[in-house]
Amino acid sequence: MDQLALLFVLLLGAVVSVPLGDRWSLPAPVLMTLLGIVLAVVDFVPDVSVPPDLILPLLLPPLLYAAVRRTSWRQFTANKRPIFLLAVALVFVTMMCVGAVAHAIVPGLPIAAALALGALVAPPDPVAATAVAGKLGLPRRLVSILEGEGLFNDVTAIVLYHVAIAAVVSGSFSPWEAGLDLVLSAVVAVAVGLTLGWGVNRLMDLLGDPTLQIGLTLLVPYAAYVLAEEFHGSGVLAVLTTALFLAEYATDPDDVMTRLAGHAFWDIVDTLVTGVAFGLIGLELHTAVRTASGRWGEMLGWAAAVVAVVILVRLLWLLPATWLTQRLHARRDHDEDIPVSWRETVVMWWSGMRGVASVALALAIPLKTDEGTPFPDRDEIVFIAFGVIMATLVIQGLTLPWLVKRLGVQADTGREKEFEKELAVRAAKAAKRRLREIEAEEDLPEELSEQMVRRALDIGLRISPDLGEDERREAHEHRVRRLKRVRRIQGEMLSAARHEVVAARSEPGADPEIVDRVLRHLDVRSLR
Repeated sequence: MDQLALLFVLLLGAVVSVPLGDRWSLPAPVLMTLLGIVLAVVDFVPDVSVPPDLILPLLLPPLLYAAVRRTSWRQFTANKRPIFLLAVALVFVTMMCVGAVAHAIVPGLPIAAALALGALVAPPDPVAATAVAGKLGLPRRLVSILEGEGLFNDVTAIVLYHVAIAAVVSGSFSPWEAGLDLVLSAVVAVAVGLTLGWGVNRLMDLLGDPTLQIGLTLLVPYAAYVLAEEFHGSGVLAVLTTALFLAEYATDPDDVMTRLAGHAFWDIVDTLVTGVAFGLIGLELHTAVRTASGRWGEMLGWAAAVVAVVILVRLLWLLPATWLTQRLHARRDHDEDIPVSWRETVVMWWSGMRGVASVALALAIPLKTDEGTPFPDRDEIVFIAFGVIMATLVIQGLTLPWLVKRLGVQADTGREKEFEKELAVRAAKAAKRRLREIEAEEDLPEELSEQMVRRALDIGLRISPDLGEDERREAHEHRVRRLKRVRRIQGEMLSAARHEVVAARSEPGADPEIVDRVLRHLDVRSLR
């Protein structure tokens, strides 16, 4: 098997792992990691030869962009306090604790190299968190915090990692320079993200065609990442900024086709890239195995100690942080998503899985310092890092569904239905307002006006059938049954039309481009 065949196996696994995960109630990323582990120990599977410095730029931008599309800037600002406590403060504390323990237990490991290890294992993976938590029916407030933590903690961890690596390679370290680097990296990233977002928004209007617009969105996350890195900014933060800007300002409510096609396209990208990313995590296991040759007992003990530190620090941090956030929340009456019970706090604790970023950072550790000497204890750092990744991703990922079920942490469906009902009312009222404006401008027949009033009500009822009184609901259900019958008949008519057009494609002299254009028109008509 060559590298290309291996890539196809991973892509196939990414597709198949989704229904298998749903059937077995297991997260698809965990299944892909297990598949990668199996492939790593099979003799005929080649070693992965992706350069470490390309793993983050290739995999992380589209994954972050797809994740941001499911959220909003308002959600981040509403949760800025818990996100800061987890994505910035907790990453820093975890790095310091892991660095101290690793420096103490690994003979001869310099403190700067130990801190580099702490930085690369500190951030929970945003893809793993959202992919796992999003499938378990957790309360939306927990998913929002996990998404915010996962999206922003890489920014902090990567900057701290580069500072620690630079200290090892150059042999010098300045706290003031490190702090300045962190601030400048964030400022440059935000500037690049906003500028690129503004430019892409204007370019979207110029392109017009949905196919070209969606193709542009695939280039956007890579452009944001590369441009920010070129200007010594945070590529991760630049991708987040650009994606949030476009989600806020580049959405045309009437551009139905682009929105539907864009959602389908990014769902496919998210599924495939996520599968490949976590498959690579399992495949890179051979690196750790080769490193530990002859020293399994000693190195497994070091890895277990660091795993314990990572897990315990998250728990010991979450308990007081959640309590403090709840106290401040009660005093200031903020509309903020926070865990409301110890059960939700435990679920948040156990959701701290490591993944793609940690693998890429571990493999990207330089081989030599500026003086030409080997990077101190690089093999040991890589092995410990993979121990943390495998333990948190596989053990926590496999047991999280059981823990959620055991603790009874579920989404508040009543609140969600209430919000859905509220949106349905607003949608129906907006439709009625527009109808009154049209009636004031045009002379509508009474029969047509009454029909439009009923359709305005139907807009809300189709979203939330609980709206309206019993008689209205019965009348709506009758109209729905009639409409379904009309749509069924119309669907069969359109199906016959599509079959006739497709058959014409193989006739002599038929222009395939014209046939496809007519077929596309029929397909769009079928969506109405």
